Amino acid sequence: MTDLLHTIPHFPTKLYTHLLPSLEKHRITTTDLLTLDPLDVAKRAQLPLLDVRRLANHVLAILQRLLGLKTEYAPPDQDAGEGLVSYGSLRKTGKEKTSHLSTISTLDPALDAVLGGGIPTGYISERLRFDSGAGKTQLLLTLLLSAQLPPPDGLSRPTLYVSTENSLPTNRLVQLLKYHPVLSSHPSPPSLNSILTLNTPDLESQDHILTYQLPVALGRHNVGLVILDSIAANYRAEHSSANTPSALAIRSAQLVRLGALLRSLSREHNCAMVIANQVADRFAPVSTTSRASAAASIGNVFSSSPASTARSSIRTASVLSLDHQQRFFTGWGAQPSTPSHNLKTPSLGLVWANQITCRIALVKERDYGSAGTGEGQVAVEGIGGAEWNSRRWRRWMRVVFAPWVEGTGDREKGVEFEVWSGGVRAVYEAAAQSQKTV
Repeated sequence: MTDLLHTIPHFPTKLYTHLLPSLEKHRITTTDLLTLDPLDVAKRAQLPLLDVRRLANHVLAILQRLLGLKTEYAPPDQDAGEGLVSYGSLRKTGKEKTSHLSTISTLDPALDAVLGGGIPTGYISERLRFDSGAGKTQLLLTLLLSAQLPPPDGLSRPTLYVSTENSLPTNRLVQLLKYHPVLSSHPSPPSLNSILTLNTPDLESQDHILTYQLPVALGRHNVGLVILDSIAANYRAEHSSANTPSALAIRSAQLVRLGALLRSLSREHNCAMVIANQVADRFAPVSTTSRASAAASIGNVFSSSPASTARSSIRTASVLSLDHQQRFFTGWGAQPSTPSHNLKTPSLGLVWANQITCRIALVKERDYGSAGTGEGQVAVEGIGGAEWNSRRWRRWMRVVFAPWVEGTGDREKGVEFEVWSGGVRAVYEAAAQSQKTV
C-alpha cells in the first residue's frame, strides 16, 4: 500500500508492519482496502481476515475524522495516539458551507451572482472560450487584480500567472487599473508587483514547474490565486500527432496526476486555481433517423425482430452515447436551439472534465436580430444619418457545473457581458442601448 502514507501521512504504520508488505506486493491500494470486501482482500494478499478488517476499520475511522464526519475517538489500542484531532463537522447545509467560502470577485454584481459570489478558494475552476475574442483573457486579468483587494472583493494576497502560450499582457493590466471604477478608486489598489509569472513553453517544463516550483511559490509568497493559461496548449502541441491508444493512455495518466496535484495544492494553501482551456470542433453525430433506418433494414434481413424494436434500441443507444451526454458537462449544446454547425467540445476530453470542480463557459455568437423589431441591432452613423446594422457580436457566460452554485439552466444562455476598457461587465437593459462594446 504505497499510497497509504500519501493519503494519511500520520497513519501509525508500526501497528501493521506484518500486513503492509504483503498488501504492497499484491498492489492493493487504500481505495481497494475501503471498497472491496475484506474477505476478497484477505484472499488476494493471503492475510488473516480479522487483521485486514481491523486495518480497514482503522483507515476508515481516521478518514472520517479528517473529513469531519465523526468526532469520537477510536480505541487507544487502534489509534495509538495518532489522529485524535477533531476537524469539525461537514453536516451543514449548502448555504452554511458557501457562506464561509473565501471568494474572488469579478467586480461586477451580475457576474458574481451567476458564479455564486465569485471564484472560491480551495477549488479548481475551468474557463472555456468557445470562440476567439469571447473575453476569457479579460476575465482572467480582472481576477489577477481583484484577488489582491481586501475582502469581500478579494483575498489581500498576491497572485500567480502561469503562461503556456503568450506572456502576461501588462499593458492591458495597466489599462484595467486606470479605467475600472473599483480598481482606480480603491484606497489600497492592487499592484503589478504582486503578480508573479511563470512560463512553461513545453510539456516537460510545465510538468517540472507545476510539480516542484509551484508548491514553493505558493508557500513562500502566500499566493491566493493561480491562473494557468492554458492547460491544453502544450498537450495539443505534443500529442496532436500521436492518437494511438497507448499515447492516449499516457496522456490520460498525466492529466489525472496533474489534476490530483492541483487539487492538493489548492486545499493545502487555500488558494483558487483557475484553469483556462481551449475547445475543438467535433463531427456531428449521425442522425437517429438514419441509424434507425439502417438498423431496421439490417434487422429485417438477418433477424425476425420488428423494425420498431430496432428503432427503440437505436434511441436507447443514442441516449447512452457520449455525443448525447457530453452536452450536459461540456458547456455546449444544452440549449435545444443551438445551431447544428456550432459543434464544440472542450479539449482534453472526459478525463480532464473529471479533474476539475467547476466549469464556466464563455460563448461569443453573432446576433442578427429580428426583422422589424430592432432586436440585437446597433445604431451606426451613415451618410444619410443613423442606419441600422443588423449584425452584432454578443458574449455570454454560463456555469456548466459547480458544487457551490446551481448551473445555468438548459434553456438559458447565461448572463450577457461585454468587454470594455475597464475589463468585463454585465450588459443591463438600460445600459445596452447606450453602451458600446469594445
